[in-house]
Amino acid sequence: MAADTTPEQVLEQIGAEVRECTACGLCAQRTKAVPGEGALKSGIMFIGEGPGFHEDRQGRPFVGPAGKLLEELLAAVGLHRNQVFITNVVKCRPPGNRDPQPDEIAACADYLERQIAAIDPRIIVTLGRFSMARFFPGAKISAIHGEPKYADGRAYVPFYHPAAGLRATSVKQSLFEDIQALPAIAKRLKELHAAGYFDRQEAGADADNTAAANEPGEDQLSLF
Repeated sequence: MAADTTPEQVLEQIGAEVRECTACGLCAQRTKAVPGEGALKSGIMFIGEGPGFHEDRQGRPFVGPAGKLLEELLAAVGLHRNQVFITNVVKCRPPGNRDPQPDEIAACADYLERQIAAIDPRIIVTLGRFSMARFFPGAKISAIHGEPKYADGRAYVPFYHPAAGLRATSVKQSLFEDIQALPAIAKRLKELHAAGYFDRQEAGADADNTAAANEPGEDQLSLF
């Protein structure tokens, strides 16, 4: 990002490029591309898989039934969707809401990387296995959901996709349990920064003892 370019300008440019994008076959059937939306200052970014029917019609992420559940999850920790940034690994709807294909994810990868760079979130929450795979390659979501990874100065937290929560009560319960842990994760992240964990990590030093230090207290850190 150029020194004289604001994050808002970068995101506007990415949005304009996404809406005109023809890098993969998904462009042929889309109604509207869905770049993403939300706040830049909360430090929290949610990354889903791809737009569905309602998102394709409106050009906005998570506005259908899964989006309603996401809003309920956010409300459970005192957040509104306009206080976080929400996007997907692919920006156009896969036909019939099928899984995004590797070439489609690759075609959108630069857009996502630029969005992350512009927003520079402290916490990235992945929604579903395809966005999880970007940060937790080879992992199974059933095994690691809700478990944060601290790297690059951030916390990466894998969640089930809200659409899965609409299909299974147990998954929905897990989603609410996992999001309730975000304040403690934010507090832990602050502690690791204060302890110099990421400086040591960047320098290649062994910081395992720092990472395994005292668990967060019960008092919750504001997510903003």
